[in-house]
Amino acid sequence: MAIEVKIPPMGESITSGVLAKWHVKDGDVVKKDQPLFELETDKITSEGTAESAGKITFQVAAGTEVKIGQVVATIDETAAIVAGAAGPGPGSPSPATPAPKSDEVSPAVRRLAAETGIDPAGVSGSGKAGRVTKGDMLAATEKPAPAATAPVPPATPPPAPAPVAAKGDRQTRTKMTKLRQTIATRLVSAQHEAAMLTTFNEVDMSAVMELRKKYQDDFVKKNGVKLGFMSFFTKAVVHALREVPAVNARIDGDSIVQHHYYDVSMAVSTEKGLMVPVIRNCDSLGMADIEKAIGEAAKKARDGKITLADLEGGVFTITNGGIFGSMLSTPILNAPQSAILGLHAINERPVALNGQVVIRPMMYLALSYDHRIVDGKEAVTFLVKVKQAIEDPQRLVLGV
Repeated sequence: MAIEVKIPPMGESITSGVLAKWHVKDGDVVKKDQPLFELETDKITSEGTAESAGKITFQVAAGTEVKIGQVVATIDETAAIVAGAAGPGPGSPSPATPAPKSDEVSPAVRRLAAETGIDPAGVSGSGKAGRVTKGDMLAATEKPAPAATAPVPPATPPPAPAPVAAKGDRQTRTKMTKLRQTIATRLVSAQHEAAMLTTFNEVDMSAVMELRKKYQDDFVKKNGVKLGFMSFFTKAVVHALREVPAVNARIDGDSIVQHHYYDVSMAVSTEKGLMVPVIRNCDSLGMADIEKAIGEAAKKARDGKITLADLEGGVFTITNGGIFGSMLSTPILNAPQSAILGLHAINERPVALNGQVVIRPMMYLALSYDHRIVDGKEAVTFLVKVKQAIEDPQRLVLGV
């Protein structure tokens, strides 16, 4: 019996995408739930899996634009039955030594395996049920090769340097992915449709850094996750949104929509572009819950497991360019939101404190906002509230 492999529904707003790559070869015998293909849409990248075991026959080549519900392959279930009845042949590995399963690793691991030549089957996995993660593969690439205990043949000489490209070959052209095209369109639209303005301030990170240093070990033992800076800034943003509700609103036509909830979007850099998953109900989450939620959302985004629902409904965005060394920037609004907070690198700088010049770990903060709905006074007040909460974290506990 032949089973049709169709492009699954991705949400009401997504009607098509690009079948970016096949994870199997035409004619392979696949297993149930094995990842078959990678689908790129204008919002997310996801995987299609096999609903049944059998021999797969492609109907569509990689790189083809496809519609939701379109048949892209068929699976002949009789092939799986025949393969199972045949049993292992001479020289086949024993059941105690299972062959590596390509469906047990993520797309990120498969890409690293192709780039580095390292077989995931030989890497010790730290993920759930011993699965090999992207971090395990990166760690494996950094390990030195074990010393040889016996004479080995001379190493193959390195390949000769590639010849210098001819004058006409000094450029390459690659078609933009659906996701990258949408990111480009949204960023330009945000600048054209909103009266965007950015205000700046700086924050002394000493108090937060001292607090983390003092309680980090106990925090990790109790919660199994590290106490980072993002949970402090998330709580500070919620505090500031409560104090300055105009920032927690958006324009819809000729109306102002005021939000009374605190779902904060977190910008995550991935290989395919910037994604902004939403952390829900940040006002009711503890610091550990926020750290865990951010970690899980970032992992889903980088592993290509993010869903449309994960990206919708945020009221405010935090983006941290400091992890890449950025000292100062003017972040672009994440429409239809009215404001975005940009964090930057922490650098020790001389500052005046009580009439003395002292060295402090300082960070620049940037708040970009839609001047149509947020006045300058409100934007500056909002940023001051964030600064006060970070420099005096007790404010977050007392709510002042």
